[in-house]
Amino acid sequence: MSIEIRNQIAARVARDIPEGAYVNLGIGLPTLVANHFDADKEVFLHTENGILGRWVAAEQGHEDWDLINAGKEPIALLPGASFFHHADSFGMMRGGHLDICVLGAYQVSAKGDLANWHTDSPNAVPAVGGAMDLAVGAKKVYIIMELLNKKGESKLLEQCSYPVTGLECVSRVYTDYATFEIEPDGVKVIEIVKDISITELQKLIPILIQPKLKTAV
Repeated sequence: MSIEIRNQIAARVARDIPEGAYVNLGIGLPTLVANHFDADKEVFLHTENGILGRWVAAEQGHEDWDLINAGKEPIALLPGASFFHHADSFGMMRGGHLDICVLGAYQVSAKGDLANWHTDSPNAVPAVGGAMDLAVGAKKVYIIMELLNKKGESKLLEQCSYPVTGLECVSRVYTDYATFEIEPDGVKVIEIVKDISITELQKLIPILIQPKLKTAV
C-alpha cells in the first residue's frame, strides 16, 4: 500500500473521531491518524508508554528521541500534552476510559473478532502486548488494514484462522477498498473508496456484505 493511500485511510479515520474523544493509536499504520486532525479539533490521544494530548510526527532533522509514541516513532507534542507513568496508562486502558482505539490487523471476522498479534510464523515474537487490553478496554475498536493479504486473499473473513486478540470487539474496519461497520446483524459497507461496485467488492470477500451507503452504488 502506497504512503498516499495509507494517509487517505488515516484521514478518513481522523474525520470520524468525534470532538472530545480519548483515543489510543496502535503501532504502525494507526499512528498516521495523529497527523490528520483539524487544528481546532480537540482530541485526546493516548499512548501505552504514557502520553495524553495531541501530537504529530516529528519533522525530519528535528527528532527528539526522548519523545516517542508507542511504536517508538519520534513525535512533536502540541500544547497541553502531558506525560504520566506507564502503569497509569494501562490503568486507563483496562479501566474503560478510552472511547476509541485504532489498531492494525491481520484478520477480522464477520462477528468482529480481531487477530492482530501473531500469524503462527515460527520467527514471530509470541507476545500479544497491549493490544489485548485495548481490544477489551476501549468502548469502540477501529481497524485500519489492507483488505487483501499478499496472496490476494481477504483479511475480512467468516472466522479468524490466526490466534485471536479479542472476541467481538471490532466496531469498524477501514481498508483501501471500503469502510465496513460490524453490526449484530452482519457486516455493512458504509463507504466505498475504490472505483469498484458492491458486486465486485463482494467477489473479493468470502462473507455476505450489506450496503449501508449514503448514496446508492
